[in-house]
Amino acid sequence: MDNKKLKIYFTSDTHGYFYPTTYGDAIPKNVGLFSCVPNWEKDENTLVIDGGDVLQGNAFSYFTNHVPKSSKILADIMNDCGYDYYTLGNHDFNYGLEYQKEYRDNHKGHCVCQNVLDDAGNHLYPYEIKVMPNGLRVGIVGIVTDYVNVWEKKENLVGVQVVDPFIEAQKALSELKGKTDINICIYHGGFEADLDTGRRLTESTENVGYKICEELEFDILLTGHQHMSVDGRFITSGTGHKTYVVQPLDAAKEYHKLEIKADDHNNIMVTSEKIKADYNLAKTAKAVSVSNENVNDEPLYDKYMFYENKVQDWLNQPIGTLSRALLPTDKLDMAYNGTPIADFINRVQLYFSGAQVSAVGLANDIAGFKEKVSTRDIIATYPFPNTLVVFNITGKNLKLAMERSAEYFAYDTDGKLTISDKFLSPKVEHYNYDYFAGVDYKIDPSKPIGSRIVKLEYQGKPVTDKQMLTLCLNNYRASGAGEYPMYKECTIAKEINIEMVELLMEYFRINPVVEV
Repeated sequence: MDNKKLKIYFTSDTHGYFYPTTYGDAIPKNVGLFSCVPNWEKDENTLVIDGGDVLQGNAFSYFTNHVPKSSKILADIMNDCGYDYYTLGNHDFNYGLEYQKEYRDNHKGHCVCQNVLDDAGNHLYPYEIKVMPNGLRVGIVGIVTDYVNVWEKKENLVGVQVVDPFIEAQKALSELKGKTDINICIYHGGFEADLDTGRRLTESTENVGYKICEELEFDILLTGHQHMSVDGRFITSGTGHKTYVVQPLDAAKEYHKLEIKADDHNNIMVTSEKIKADYNLAKTAKAVSVSNENVNDEPLYDKYMFYENKVQDWLNQPIGTLSRALLPTDKLDMAYNGTPIADFINRVQLYFSGAQVSAVGLANDIAGFKEKVSTRDIIATYPFPNTLVVFNITGKNLKLAMERSAEYFAYDTDGKLTISDKFLSPKVEHYNYDYFAGVDYKIDPSKPIGSRIVKLEYQGKPVTDKQMLTLCLNNYRASGAGEYPMYKECTIAKEINIEMVELLMEYFRINPVVEV
């Protein structure tokens, strides 16, 4: 019998990027789904799949949540891009379950997320078996990192349980055995080990992709979450089973095209191509047919320009004035010498919280603040949906937290100061380095890890282990995320349930001209 063929187009972590812009400026960038879909050729034996994190992450997605307050726009775009299946990402919970439900209700694709259950333990988005027109039986299982439970606000998880993704994938796979020709796992998570050597890179269970390849027998593992570009490759388990894995960059900077052949003897052949987004194609993007439906030929770029123009107008709104621009420099320079960007954000956190100390991490990519501050500056510098928490913290735990940040530094083989691989691999995590304000401190990177805070004073006096202070930080860090377990020992003095972006804007409303 002839081989049965399946073609897959796969994206993940698009974070609201549809147009070829990062919203920091007006220069077109090689990002966004409209810069990808012109190359998609969908026939009846093609699946378009997304790995989650669509609803949050950039100015467009922030705008849709805060102004029209509707996720239908995002679902409509994903429909026009031809998506058949998708799983949920951790950021798809950020704006609450009702917002997520509106997205799912309007999405024509099928949501598969095996480890999201209701309170009674029922699967809300179970696996599916898709029988392609050529007869190929495809098992499709979705899972999301269970670190959703660590990061997400509790009110956004009322009525659902996010349980162990590995166990649920294992159960689903056992049920699929004998019923399918090929089994695919869409995993909003990544890899905890080096793909070449198998060396474990972290003790965290946030990502278990390598374990899935080693212990389960999926044919294809489509990964995401880490925003890491992984070319298609096989990972062979100890029993000899081969799982084909890929992972695309975030923001639709690229996508993977997979071509699969399966024969009657359960032999699976997979090849793939990683294709970069090209902003020159964005204006030619047309709706991608789903199941050969008749679709509108209007370019997607034009179809949704009404919303994009609204976003741009909103971003250009003036917010306030600084005495000078606060612009980013090299990551290492900012971490070692400090940056006025973090100083200003900490200043705002201290202002609204009344805390004695403040801590903030900066996103991997930030625009900074121009002298004339607009909404664009704020969104492009603080892209997170975070709120604030004030902890009662001991001097001992404060120092432990600062020591964790000080792990950011390392020395290369030439003795030159650099950034530790722990913050670069398997995922780039500059945002896990925190800048502190309200205390006077000094880091000596030449000292051993755990002994690098060589000075820590509050109001001119050394901070003692038992001394109690109040510390303001965002809810993400307050959960202990980023390997800050000491925060779990702290008691909460206050919570400010207003997004930090709103607080930054409010600060300028109160102080239209700010000296920095």
